[in-house]
Amino acid sequence: MSTKPEGKLWKKLKDFTPSITWIRIENTVSFGTPDLLGYNKNQTYFTIEMKVSKSKKLAISPFQISYCYTHPVKHFILAQAHDPRSIKLYEGTQIAMLVEQGLSLSPIREGWDVVRDYLYRL
Repeated sequence: MSTKPEGKLWKKLKDFTPSITWIRIENTVSFGTPDLLGYNKNQTYFTIEMKVSKSKKLAISPFQISYCYTHPVKHFILAQAHDPRSIKLYEGTQIAMLVEQGLSLSPIREGWDVVRDYLYRL
């Protein structure tokens, strides 16, 4: 059985950030709950919604949008387009523009090394 694109993104993130303790949230009860809960060495909790897209547009549900508005601090969207080496990190506060502009929107961080270092420093 092949791994879905989001599963591959999760594996890459987990392998690339060994200093972060991750909990992958598989939730069918409370729609909009982020995919990941992270905890770094600075004792900082944060959440991440993972998105993989074949185009510039991201599939973001109204529940996920609502979560961004009600939990604006330390919530991020990690997005990957065609190229698995290409990774973009957006703040939850960018959700309205992200829905409108998709991956054309400038992220707060881009590239695996830069994203990892940012999450380590939170």
